[in-house]
Amino acid sequence: MSRLILCADDFAFSPAVSATIAELAGEGRLNATSCMTLMPNWAADSALLQGLSPQVAIGLHLVLTEEHPVTTMAGLAPSGTLPTIQTLERQATKADLPLAEIAAEVEAQFDRFEQAMGRAPAFVDGHQHSHALPQIREVVLDIAARRAPGAWLRTNEDALPALLARPFRGKALASAWHSRGFRAAAARRGLACNQGFAGHYDFRGDYAALFPAFLRRPGEAHLVMCHPGAGERAGDAIAAARPVEAEALRRLPLAQLATDRGLTFPT
Repeated sequence: MSRLILCADDFAFSPAVSATIAELAGEGRLNATSCMTLMPNWAADSALLQGLSPQVAIGLHLVLTEEHPVTTMAGLAPSGTLPTIQTLERQATKADLPLAEIAAEVEAQFDRFEQAMGRAPAFVDGHQHSHALPQIREVVLDIAARRAPGAWLRTNEDALPALLARPFRGKALASAWHSRGFRAAAARRGLACNQGFAGHYDFRGDYAALFPAFLRRPGEAHLVMCHPGAGERAGDAIAAARPVEAEALRRLPLAQLATDRGLTFPT
């Protein structure tokens, strides 16, 4: 059967977010989480992931926007803070994008994952999907093929009927366009990708009521991103949505919802 991969992004965004994600994973409410290893609390927070079910995939959430990089990046982050996703999108179309700096930072974030977890990530994706930007994707895919050849990579690509069947189709279509060609580029390096992608919404409203719509027309390895958490951190644009998502994930009949769409939900 096809399977549902329910992935909590942003592990290590803050200790409160990490604690919430680890709790949900431990209770079988998630089966993947994606880790921000450049965060100063990552090493301490990573201990929360020890002892989780082997069905919980632990991946690397590469961060190239808005946070402080591990390495010195005079070209991309001259102020010491990485650019916004909008700025990075513009830079990714230019010939002077500092690819050597980006490669060094990606390597450093891989290093920090391996140092804490003792293994390569089960999958690789990017904060705000920056890993799929032009030029940057080639760097990420080359490094992933060398350092985590057994990992799968996140792509936002999906079949058009599936994208149109789900809510917030404008966001989903734009996200899929942003990732176009990513699966093929990964395949050229022997890397797999998810098959099906959902989870876009406006971070408002009744998440529990919205969630089942993410499972419409699922792919064979149907990835649904989510952002559960708790607490507040300065500059967190989705702080209010995180506890709402967490509470919904605690009470939704996730396994039954998956079964109803012909999916397994291994936890």
